[in-house]
Amino acid sequence: MAMTAQSLQSLLVQEPSVVWTDVFSDVWERMSQPVSGDVASEMVRRDKDIEGLDLVLSSAAWDLWPHFEACAPKTSKALQDFWSASPGSKAVLVLDALSLREAPWILQEAAKRGFKVHGGRATGSALPSDTTSFAKELGMSQRSLLTSGQVGSLKLAGAATALFTQPWLECANTLPNHPDLFVWHDWPDSLMHDLSGPGPGLRQLAEDAKTVLTGDDFWTFVERLATGRRLIITADHGYAASGQFSDVLDQEQKEYFQKTFGAERFASSADKAQSHWLPPVDLPLTTARGDYRFALGRRAWSVQGGRKNLSHGGISLLEVAVPFIELSRAL
Repeated sequence: MAMTAQSLQSLLVQEPSVVWTDVFSDVWERMSQPVSGDVASEMVRRDKDIEGLDLVLSSAAWDLWPHFEACAPKTSKALQDFWSASPGSKAVLVLDALSLREAPWILQEAAKRGFKVHGGRATGSALPSDTTSFAKELGMSQRSLLTSGQVGSLKLAGAATALFTQPWLECANTLPNHPDLFVWHDWPDSLMHDLSGPGPGLRQLAEDAKTVLTGDDFWTFVERLATGRRLIITADHGYAASGQFSDVLDQEQKEYFQKTFGAERFASSADKAQSHWLPPVDLPLTTARGDYRFALGRRAWSVQGGRKNLSHGGISLLEVAVPFIELSRAL
């Protein structure tokens, strides 16, 4: 049974690690179910379904966020645990900005195409929920280091590395010849940024993502990675369908967001003072990457040129929770 906002509130007397574990388990259960019917409408519905949890986490339970990095089930730690516990050949595929919305297609198609699904769950991004934060958690100063073919500081020892932006079949044909692989592709982040301006936003992204994740080219690439290896498919961060967030109506708050964040949902800031509103409208957090302020909850505001329909970097659930799926394919 799905966790409700009320049942989440009843958990607040427990330790933050327990609450974050339960929240991530619940969000995975909701978002990973098979998709039927109109894809765009279903993704909008599922996004709306998470709204109640985001509301509690930005109001009664906002003080859970300072515990997020220490207590949520982190993707970077899950990858390191997988790497050290897997004695045979192994691979990791990071799909940039893959969110829990896209997990059902991977699970459904893997089973159809003869892959063995060993497990799936939700794990957490670094903060801010962007590419560089995740790269740093894995021992790299930036993602571009992966183009060297091997990164000595990478916390997945001995992995051959690749960073791809090309079509899937080209990627499949240019994988490093090595038993252990760490591969990063810039899809769907590249698509998300293309659709971030005015327009259909989440609806178009949902349809385009389904086309890719049910297509032969993508699965040829996955087959090359998974054959003879245990493969993890995961992401550095998710994304927010910020075009569906409610507008900030209070003029003072709107001006505060515009001045503090511009068009983004986080900002580097050494100012650790709480805003004077209660519950707060944003949070100062000291993260592993430094001091930042984060817009709290599903709030939206306009800036010159409009506002983003799709975005990431913030602390809504579908920005910070990503799929962590383990597959294999027999030789």
